[in-house]
Amino acid sequence: MDGEVRPGGGFLVAKTPLEGIYSREKFTDIQKEFADTAEKFFQNEIIPIIEQIEAKEEVEEDGVKQPLSIIFLRKAGELGLLCVDIPEEYDGLGQDIITSMLIAEKSAGSASFGITVGAHSGIGTMPIVLFGNEEQKRRYLPKLATSELVSCYALTEPGSGTDALSGKTTAVLNKEGTHYILNGEKQFITNGAWADIAIVFAQVDGKYSGFIVDLHSEGVSRGAEEKKMGLKGSSTTNLVFEDVKVEKENLLGKTGDAPKIALNILNLGRLKLGVG
Repeated sequence: MDGEVRPGGGFLVAKTPLEGIYSREKFTDIQKEFADTAEKFFQNEIIPIIEQIEAKEEVEEDGVKQPLSIIFLRKAGELGLLCVDIPEEYDGLGQDIITSMLIAEKSAGSASFGITVGAHSGIGTMPIVLFGNEEQKRRYLPKLATSELVSCYALTEPGSGTDALSGKTTAVLNKEGTHYILNGEKQFITNGAWADIAIVFAQVDGKYSGFIVDLHSEGVSRGAEEKKMGLKGSSTTNLVFEDVKVEKENLLGKTGDAPKIALNILNLGRLKLGVG
C-alpha cells in the first residue's frame, strides 16, 4: 500500500484502508436473488440427499444409471447456477465475481456436491471463458453452462504436486500438423470419473501449455476412485493419456501460456473455496 516491501505474513499487521473493505450491505438485489436461489437449491434439494451423494449412489434416468451428483449438477444448470461467470453471448448470465462468490458460499454444508459444482463451473470452465478463443467459447461454453458437458481441471501429476508447473505430460504436434499427440498421467482430478472434457496441461517442445481435451477420445483411461478421508461424494481419480489425439484448434492460447492460465484459474478456485 505504501510501497514498502513486507515479509511473508506482513499483511496481518499492515493497515488496511477503509475503501478496500466490501460489506454485505452493498449486495445488489440481483446478487441477493442469485444467492437466494442457490440457498434454496442447496438446502431443499441437496442437503436432504447428502448421505446418498456421499455414498455415490446412482439412479436410472433415461435407461442409463447416473450418479446423483451428475443429475443434480444438471438441475443446478437449469437454475442458472453454473453459468453466472459465462458471458451472455455464449448462453451464460454474465454476472460479476461477487454473484459467483455468493453461490459458492451457499454450498456450505454440502461440501462434496459443492466441490463437484466448483470443479465444473470454476476451474473446469473459466480457462475457456478467460483464455479461450472465439471458436472455443462458442463450441464449449453453451454446453458447459447447462452441464450437457461436464468439465474438470487436470494439472497435478504423480511427480509434480506443489511445483505443479513442472509436469512431464507431453503434447507433440503430428507430421500433418492437425493434432497434438498427448501422453502422460494426471492425478487427484476432481470430477475425473464423470467429466466429458478436461483442461489439461502438457509440455510442448519444453513450453508448458494448456489444452481442451475430449475425455472420450481413444487412449484416455481413468483410474479408480481415490479413498479419501472426506469429500467422499465427489469423484477423484487419475487420468492417463496414451497417444491421445487432440485437435490443434484445442490449444488454449499460445504454447507456453500454461503458467498464466493455470495460476490465474487456481487463484479463482481458491477464492471460491475460501468463501464456501
